[in-house]
Amino acid sequence: MLKQNLSHKMLQKLSPQQIQLMKLLQIPTATLDQRIKEELEANPALEEGEETDEIQQLIDSSETSQAESTPEKEEEVTREEEFELDDYLTEYIEDDPSSYKLKVNNYSADEEDKTIPIAVENTFHEYLEQQLGMLKLLDEREFKIAQQVIGSIDDDGYLRREPSAIIDDLMFAQNIVAREEEVKALLSKVQRFDPPGIGARDLQECLLLQLRTKYEALEGKSISTEKTITLLALRIIEEYFNEFSKKHYQKLQRYLNISELELKDAIDEILKLNPKPASGYGSGRRTTHYIVPDFIIVNREGELDLTLNSRNAPDLRINEQYKDMLKSYKVGRVVSKPSRQQKEAVMFIKQKIDSAKWFIDAIRQRQQTMYKTMYSIMQYQYDFFLTGDQKRLRPMILKDIADITGLDISTVSRVANSKFVQTEFGTKRLKDFFSESLQTNSGEEVSTLEVKKILTDIISEENKKKPFSDEKLKNILREKGYNIARRTVAKYREQLNVPVARLRKEL
Repeated sequence: MLKQNLSHKMLQKLSPQQIQLMKLLQIPTATLDQRIKEELEANPALEEGEETDEIQQLIDSSETSQAESTPEKEEEVTREEEFELDDYLTEYIEDDPSSYKLKVNNYSADEEDKTIPIAVENTFHEYLEQQLGMLKLLDEREFKIAQQVIGSIDDDGYLRREPSAIIDDLMFAQNIVAREEEVKALLSKVQRFDPPGIGARDLQECLLLQLRTKYEALEGKSISTEKTITLLALRIIEEYFNEFSKKHYQKLQRYLNISELELKDAIDEILKLNPKPASGYGSGRRTTHYIVPDFIIVNREGELDLTLNSRNAPDLRINEQYKDMLKSYKVGRVVSKPSRQQKEAVMFIKQKIDSAKWFIDAIRQRQQTMYKTMYSIMQYQYDFFLTGDQKRLRPMILKDIADITGLDISTVSRVANSKFVQTEFGTKRLKDFFSESLQTNSGEEVSTLEVKKILTDIISEENKKKPFSDEKLKNILREKGYNIARRTVAKYREQLNVPVARLRKEL
């Protein structure tokens, strides 16, 4: 027996237009141009250029033709057809056609789009293969094994794959059966390529390869201070790498039976080495990312002026041909009853023009929302944008800006995500202006960014021979009036990518 129940539910659903706007809000200006190009390719009813008044003329003519049509002809038009066209034209009548153009006027002629020249250079792996051609190898088989080894070297210059994995690749890709000894022998030859340190399997081997290359260059010379220092550095990395990496300098002096000055010279020699030997070469696998500011703040004699960088948002309009199709359909409908194919065609036109309108609306709303949000942030952090002093940053969370703008917190978060603002003090990440508050001993609320700035200043001025521990840093901050726990100091230090006191120690 079936039972029927009646229930009430409250559901929140987002329209396609709202979803589109949220997605557009998240992307930065640097990628907005690509998103617009994708929409232009997907929707033939959307095109670049200023909107004209033709659409309004079309609407006017459609109203006139409706007035001139006879009652008999009107009866031939079904309700479905009226919905298809009349409601559609009504949308145009109610909406302001000028709102569907997106004109960008906030940059000067000097800022016109220019093609960025791209330097043509050999990639890092091509550079290694050029050197491979100068090796005396037994046959083509050895050459292909060496090529596989070079291809397995990553963009930092390290070989982080096991010989067994390289052997498997050779088997499946080139039908070559190789032995581990062969791979290691060819790797040893590749490790003598330029730059020194290439093909190392870890940091220790990378430093050893560079030091050995330098020592071999000095080997033919008589005993010199440079040769002695290089030999000592070699011994430290080869025998006491763990103590070196943990900066146990007193242990190193005791194990090696050397003075502090000798140890300092050897450490300085090691610090000159490149831990990423391929870093100075073009890779071909890497992509250079340019930061394009989404906002620009200019200080005009003490008054801040905010502009939205909209260079990647071209003028958009409804395609002229689609307007003509709509006009032709209107004229033809008065003369005779439209066929099924004509109805399907006009529905397709309606969908594409609607989609174009929604996209133009979304772009316009995106700009308005971004400007509104950034303007509120600028007003909230006015002192910072005037002076550039991080200590002037006020505690600010997403809710503060949401309350000022009347926007939802999630909307503010989307605006702040991956966006940058250009100021006279440099280009800043928008989300870096948001921070929690911290109460001082006097009861005043300050931003955690201010505490981090002071912590950075304290660490930069400390005696590197005896760096401050987290406990000592806590005490110094408390003396300055910041009531903060030791674990909080450790958390801020880690966020600033500052190592512990032992690893900040220098000779």
